[in-house]
Amino acid sequence: MLSRLSKVLRTPSLRARLTAWNAAVVILMTTATLLATRYAVRSTLYADADAELLAAARELALALDPVDTNVDAVVAEMRRKSTTHEMRGWFMHLLEADGTTIWKSDHCPDEITNFPPQRVDDAETVVQVGEYRYVRCRIDRDVGPAYLVRIGTYTTGLDQSLTHLLWPLVGVGLGLSVLTPLTAYWLALRATRPIGAILTSAKRLRPTRLDDRLPVRQVGDELDVLSATINTLLDDVAAHVEQQDHFVADAAHELRGPLAALQSSLEVAISHDDTSPEQHDRLTDMLEATRHLSKVANDLLMLAAVGNESRPMHDTTTDLATICRQAVAMFSGVAEERGVTLAFTTAGSTQMLGDVTSLRRVVSNLLDNAIRFTPPGGRIAIHVAHDPASDGTMLSVVDTGKGIAPRDLGRVFDRFYKADPSRTHGGELRSGGLGLAICKSIVESAGGTIGIASQPGEGTTVTLVLPRTREGGRPRQAAQSAAFPSAGATRAEWAADSRA
Repeated sequence: MLSRLSKVLRTPSLRARLTAWNAAVVILMTTATLLATRYAVRSTLYADADAELLAAARELALALDPVDTNVDAVVAEMRRKSTTHEMRGWFMHLLEADGTTIWKSDHCPDEITNFPPQRVDDAETVVQVGEYRYVRCRIDRDVGPAYLVRIGTYTTGLDQSLTHLLWPLVGVGLGLSVLTPLTAYWLALRATRPIGAILTSAKRLRPTRLDDRLPVRQVGDELDVLSATINTLLDDVAAHVEQQDHFVADAAHELRGPLAALQSSLEVAISHDDTSPEQHDRLTDMLEATRHLSKVANDLLMLAAVGNESRPMHDTTTDLATICRQAVAMFSGVAEERGVTLAFTTAGSTQMLGDVTSLRRVVSNLLDNAIRFTPPGGRIAIHVAHDPASDGTMLSVVDTGKGIAPRDLGRVFDRFYKADPSRTHGGELRSGGLGLAICKSIVESAGGTIGIASQPGEGTTVTLVLPRTREGGRPRQAAQSAAFPSAGATRAEWAADSRA
């Protein structure tokens, strides 16, 4: 746990900052408490000692007051009193007002004897000299000079008592200093765990999963308010996206009828023998444009259908290799006509759960793109295999076409994005710009991943990984770490397999 704590504290995370702040506050409060306790206990010990010394000095002054003015009698009385005082570690010192020593007890230190009296007119005073502390009283007599009586003790004993009392408290403080970071980390972990759950859920949010929401713990704190606020925003976004999808679907549906009628009329007009060559060419161009618009309308309907994962998915066991084999057979005539070689390989188990119609659409779009952008003499390799990294099924389509510029790779799955300007105009390369967008929507709706790698002038590799099972009613997300090999490496490996 200590290694984990040190690792967390090295990162500028909220958990680390909470741990550091909590530990710093507790340690500072513990230190301040120890210092305040030491000051209070020391003041109490010294005050008690001063009170005892002052009481003894007053008692001695009262005892000496009726004594004869003879100095020997005064000394004899003090010697008698010092017997009990020395047992308590006290010392006594009798001197005249001018500082002349008259008598001192055996344990009276030289530092006290040599220290001249201060403020001799005061009746009582407390003085600290080094490690000694004494109380001095003034005794005024009717006859003769005044006496000054000092009764003191060693403060070393007081300091030792203070030390013995504080050592256990210091041990408690050190224990708190060690336990506080651990406790603070545990508290920070509990405090930030709901935030971690929110972050984990937020990372799983996808534009294609409009029904996902952040967790709400129903405790009514600020995190619940945050989650509820974000969920409200997600509800609005989902409603807006669904509205847009419905609009696109309705618009495409409304366009299909007139476009089909216009296409039929143009086909009938072209079939007439009385049209001039110029009219025939114009009608042919119009028919081609109408067919293109019909394809775009159909693609828009498809995108609206697979635009989010809330639609029901078919949990039918499907063999992706069989779908690819059928697609290769369907496109083999077109590929042969364009002088492009199609090669299909498979390895391992390729069974999976999925919608056969949707997967067939994905494979067809990928092959159609690869054939249209691979020059004559080129080669297209389709490989289906089990992906150990994700325990899914991987499909890769590798071509030796012109490739895609690096600046366009990040946008090839966007709707209507065309990296090659030639695709915008007529000819064999013309497309609606929705093929890869449809592939991405279908694959992500099935819980898979799709990626593209390309080298200009060498070719393009499109790789997708689809899950073999579903977890919790939702497709298990395929791992993306090994899903997208480089175009050159994959092309070289499959070229070697083909030669073998």
